[in-house]
Parts: sequence; C-alpha cells; structure tokens
Amino acid sequence: MEDAGVRILASSSDMAVVGLTEVVSRLRVITRTYLKLRSLLKHDRPDLLILIDYPDFNLALARAAKRFGVPVLYYISPQVWAWRQGRVNKLLDRVDRMAVILPFEEDFYLQKGLNVEYVGHPIVDAIPQDLFKKDALRELSFEATFPILGLLPGSRKEEIKNLLPAMVQGAEIIASRYPGLKCVLPLAPTIERTLVETITEPSSVDVTIFEGSIYKALKVCDAALVTSGTATLEAAMMAVPMVIAYRVSPLSYWIGKMVIKVPHIGLVNLVAGERIVTELIQHEVTPDTLAREALRLLKAGQDRENMIKKMSALRERIGKGSASERTAKIALDMMRD
Repeated sequence: MEDAGVRILASSSDMAVVGLTEVVSRLRVITRTYLKLRSLLKHDRPDLLILIDYPDFNLALARAAKRFGVPVLYYISPQVWAWRQGRVNKLLDRVDRMAVILPFEEDFYLQKGLNVEYVGHPIVDAIPQDLFKKDALRELSFEATFPILGLLPGSRKEEIKNLLPAMVQGAEIIASRYPGLKCVLPLAPTIERTLVETITEPSSVDVTIFEGSIYKALKVCDAALVTSGTATLEAAMMAVPMVIAYRVSPLSYWIGKMVIKVPHIGLVNLVAGERIVTELIQHEVTPDTLAREALRLLKAGQDRENMIKKMSALRERIGKGSASERTAKIALDMMRD
C-alpha cells in the first residue's frame, strides 16, 4: 500500500500479535494508534473507512466511524464463525457492508442479517500465471536437487520466536536422512532479516532467506513446514505438501481451547471441510514431530499423492480470481452513495 502511494499513519507490524495474552506487550502502541485514527475519523471525515481483518482493533474503530457518520466496509471477515460469535452483533451495528474471502462465510453472515458479498480469495490473483520452477530455481541460485524444504514461520515476531527454532531443528533431522537438503524461507515484509538470521545461522542446515515472492519460494519446494494462517492456503494453491504448526503462550492456548468452536485450526483444513493437512498444536510442535511428518510427505507414496489431489480440489473452492477488483467496486459504490 505504501508503494502504491498510501500515506501510512501507523505500521501494522508494530501492532501485530498472536494470542490473547501477547497483546499486553503492545497495548501502548495499539492504544496510541487507535486514538490517532479516531481523531482522523472525527476531524477529517473520510468518505469511507475500509477495515481489513484485525477484528478487536477494527471493531473499536468501526464504532468510532459510526459515531462520526463515516460509512464502513469490512474486508476479510473477523473469524466470528470460529469463536466469540457474539461479535456478530457489533458487526450488525457498526458495519455497512462486508466483503468476505472464504466460501462458507457468505451464508453464515447472511443468516445473521449482514449486508455481505463473497468476493473470492485475493491469493488467486496474487499467484503469477507465468511462474516456472526452473526460473524460480535460478533466482534462488538452487540446483534442481531433492529435497527442498520450505520454512514458513509466519509474519509476526512472536510466530518467528515460537516456531522457527523447532522448524530449523526439524530440518536438521531431515538433513540426516537427506544430506543434500536445502531450505528456503520466504521472509515476510513485516519481519526483520536479522531476527531470522539469529535462529538460522547457527544451524548446520542450509537455509536460504528469500526476500522475493512467497510463490517463487513455494514453487521450488517439495514440502513445507507452515505456520497456521493464510500461508497454508498459499502453499495449498501451489500444491506443496505441508505440515501446519501453531504455538502461542500457555495461557492463550488454554483460553483458546475454551472458546474456539471449529474442528480445525488450519485455514486450509477449514476451507476443505476436512483435515487434509496434519496440524501440530502447542506441545506437539517439536523438531521430532515436524521432521517425522515432513519425511512422510517427502517420500513418494499415497500420503503425498492424496494431499496434492485434495489441494487441487480445494483450489476450485477458493474462487476464480478478481477478489480485489470486486472489493474495490464495492468501495467505489459506497463512496458514490
């Protein structure tokens, strides 16, 4: 957005956290940002407020927008279908229109009385159509060797600290089986390279930190270790067999178990409606378990083929593209109105 000319008032990476207790460490910057944006809504009165994900902060901002007469479009739904469904009432009260990106969300919100439209998932358009493995290998300076393991530890600092050490140690175990193993880690723009290097450089395994397109990195992968989130859908769209990992603070995990109402934590499994990818959660995330599951997928056989086949079916459910264009049209219609 900044590259496109948007004036950035606060960085989302400064406020991004995973887990309920982890938010405490960022409370000051979150509060300061909220007050700044609330003042903007009151005094500058934009024609439209577009909220993207980040529900607790954005629902508070939507309340301010409603108070000051600024219409609200919510793009990428809060996962109220998974937990804390009481937030639907806040959406009804504060949001004028919603654009959702998962196929089952439209029916859920329509039943609740929201003005909602399913626009498809933006990653469909993000994946280059002319992406070839040989070109991606060349850009990464990789030979066409086997295996290449993707490490996708997330886009938040807490995720890196919680998951990357276990992923790297798991890769070391895999390398004992495949001495030629190479790893590629697509670096999220919200993460400083030095944070990742402090974890990867002491390792005996060869990890290439790649600051280019995540899709180029995934194109060369034979399997991947992936943090729960959008990256699981991105890997599925690229037909990369994967293992999902998720770990937060013990208190956040305990609270989450009490309130989460869905059978899967991985987005790829939620959209598929079944567990097509193994999920390792909390204490299950160890180097040994990560390595064991990845080795199972690297081996040519039924497990690998079944996962790839179900990922292909999943791509059909995600949509045909143009999600951003549809959402932009909604935004323009709202501003004209």
